[in-house]
Parts: sequence; C-alpha cells; structure tokens
Amino acid sequence: MNAINYAMELFKDESCRFYILNVQKASSFISDDMMLVGSSATIYKTLIDAAKKSINNIISKVKEEKKNDKHNFYSIVDYDNFIDSINQVSEKHDIDMVVMGTKGASGLEKILFGSNTVRVMQRCKTPVLAIPEGCKFKVLDKLVFVTTNLKLFNIEDLKALNDMMILNNSFLHIVHLADQNHLVSDAYDNMEFFKTNFSEANHEFIDTNSADMFNTVHNYIVNNDIKMLAIMNKKHSFLERLFTTHTVEKFAFKIDIPLLVMQISN
Repeated sequence: MNAINYAMELFKDESCRFYILNVQKASSFISDDMMLVGSSATIYKTLIDAAKKSINNIISKVKEEKKNDKHNFYSIVDYDNFIDSINQVSEKHDIDMVVMGTKGASGLEKILFGSNTVRVMQRCKTPVLAIPEGCKFKVLDKLVFVTTNLKLFNIEDLKALNDMMILNNSFLHIVHLADQNHLVSDAYDNMEFFKTNFSEANHEFIDTNSADMFNTVHNYIVNNDIKMLAIMNKKHSFLERLFTTHTVEKFAFKIDIPLLVMQISN
C-alpha cells in the first residue's frame, strides 16, 4: 500500500493507467483447502476470486482517498512464474514502469531487498521503481544516477530517468564510480552523451575501492539531500555489485529513498 500511495502522489498530475498485479504461486494450492474442495479447478477459482476481491478492495480504497480523475485502475490476477508474469503483463499492456514496495529480510540476515524485489530488478524488462518500506513521497528536486561507466549509453536506456526529471523538474547529479580495478579515467567516455542529453547535470568522478563503494554512494545521497537513486542493470554495474557483494559490506548502505532500476537494451 505504501508503494501504491507513493505512485499515486508521484503521478498525481499525469493521466495514468495503473494495473495492480497479484501473482499466485503453485504452493498456494497446497493447503487445507484441498480437503474441502473437490477439484483443482475449483481451488484455482477460489484463490483467484479471493485475490481479485482483495485487489478491488484496494482500488476502491485508493479511489475514495485520492479522488483523482486522471487515474484509472485495473486488477490482474495471474497464476504463473513471478517474473514471467510481470514481463508478460508489461508487454501486453505496454507498461512504462513497474512499481513495487521493498522490505528486507528480518532477523539476523540483514539484506537490502527481499528476494522477489531482487529478481524483478535483475530480470524485469521494464524499468522498476522500488519504494522502501515507510518511504513517503517528497518532491523529487534532486536525483542521482550512479554509473560505473563500463558501457556506452544510449538515450533509450535512460528514458525512464529522463521522464522522471521532466515530470518533477529535477536536477540531476551523475556519480561516475570506479573501484581499484576500473579507474574512472579508464572507463568508456560517456561525457558527450551526457552533454547532449543531460547538459545541466552535475558530475562527480569518484575512485574508491570495492569495500567502500556502497558507503561512498550512501554518503553522497545524504550529503546532497538526494530524493531518488537511479542505476542501470548490466554486467559490472553498481546494481550487480550490490547484489553479489557479501552482506557484511552493505550494512551501512541503507536505501531509504526510491530506487529506479533501468534495463540496458543490449
């Protein structure tokens, strides 16, 4: 609900179609219901009907609270692989962005995101906007795009970032990040691309080591009052490092602002 409310505020002045997707998994069928219902088809219908009712209740609540005539809502319940369902629905309905809430694992296993969120960020073909638990909408006056610059960009890859800037009249910070194995000075030269497409952006070039990379980004976000972090999903990207680095190195890297993950086209 927090992610839905954030999206409503973010796009409050835009005409939007919101599809609220619930994906049922196979394990949902393995329950006491099987003792009560005669056929798997009936079990399937029972689960789908319950999920649809739940989504429709959410839609009714949002409509009543927001009263925004620019927003239209649709419910979708699917029985499929989680990622496959999101990709198929996104393609079928020409989805521009997937918005989802994030909640890390509890207990001793301190992680940044739950497993579903990680898989969506890594494998979804559509830009993903992840909203941390408890994050409330603030005017997005400052965005930061963190890049390791190991690939040349094209404007289509960064369309979601560009759209977000236009929507919010945001100022863009670009942090060019490199560890001891990939110095900033040796990276692909994307400066002409940025000068052409993001001419007003502020650039920071930071050489760091792998262990300090996440602290460096976190400190930049805090010190510059950044309202949204944007990254690319590609090989050797900041996102890949974030999900493959040992957990202990990420303890100090807490994301309490929205994270926009864009997918590279090739």
